[in-house]
Amino acid sequence: MTQPRNFSLYGAVDLGARQAATQRQQASAAASQGAARSEYVFDVTEATFETDVLDRSRTVPVVMDLWAEWCGPCKQLSPVLERLATEAAGAWVLGKVDVDANPQLSAALQVQSIPMVVGVIGGQLVPGFLGALPEAQVRQWLGQVLQVAQQLGLPGAGDQAAGPADEAGDGEPLGMDGLREPELAEAQQAMESGDLDAAAGAFERMLANDPGHPVATVGLAQVNLFRRVSSYDQAQARKDAAAHPDDVDAQIRVADIEMSLGNAEEAFDRLLGVIRRTTGEDRNKVRLHLIALFEIFPPRDALVTKARSTLSSLLF
Repeated sequence: MTQPRNFSLYGAVDLGARQAATQRQQASAAASQGAARSEYVFDVTEATFETDVLDRSRTVPVVMDLWAEWCGPCKQLSPVLERLATEAAGAWVLGKVDVDANPQLSAALQVQSIPMVVGVIGGQLVPGFLGALPEAQVRQWLGQVLQVAQQLGLPGAGDQAAGPADEAGDGEPLGMDGLREPELAEAQQAMESGDLDAAAGAFERMLANDPGHPVATVGLAQVNLFRRVSSYDQAQARKDAAAHPDDVDAQIRVADIEMSLGNAEEAFDRLLGVIRRTTGEDRNKVRLHLIALFEIFPPRDALVTKARSTLSSLLF
């Protein structure tokens, strides 16, 4: 994906001015343009951009279709995008922007020609394309968008499963089918007794039966963190990291130690700093470790959202 010239989400018009523009916009127009079309296709306005695009892009890729009623090629491309969004069933979602009804947003996106399609992942802009491309090329670009999202460890729209709060009346955790999960009780008992290997085994069995189970995913990530940290000489790890800032393994060990102590922001910042300084295999190794640490938290955790956004900016 090549980046169009002078293309930036933070371009000619500060998006922070959207609030003032929204106040000047007629309420009826905003309501009309903001009405949802479907679960996966929705209208975006200057009033809803922050929530419907930027915030939403932190959990699922958002593709923006910039169009106008008078635009002939738009009428060719838009149905294709809408059909593909429905076909994707939440792997990505489509936000439609009427450029005539949203001049402030159009100016901020530096729209020079329509139809114009861009992606937003983790609050960052992903370059797209201009014009009504053939469906095969649109699919190819969408595949690239999903690859970028996967590199960032971005959870999909369809991954919004129930969390740890889903419990039976007696306090025993429930699974997605409402049945009690003996593996979860086993994992909890093992963790309380300090048997991390047994806890990991129980969580792994849960994930084998229910891939993506939110409680098991977080639990296994926590257990693996503590298993790693228990094998470290923490004092030596800190000395190594201080003496060798480019030693990615040393930095990863200290990030693990900070995370185990509850210093998540320090751990994230350390690894993001390494990603900023490195390239190639070293950079990818740290990226994958950082994403693994993200799994310790719920997808919408504020610290994870912030770190994921920074990671996105570093990768692009």
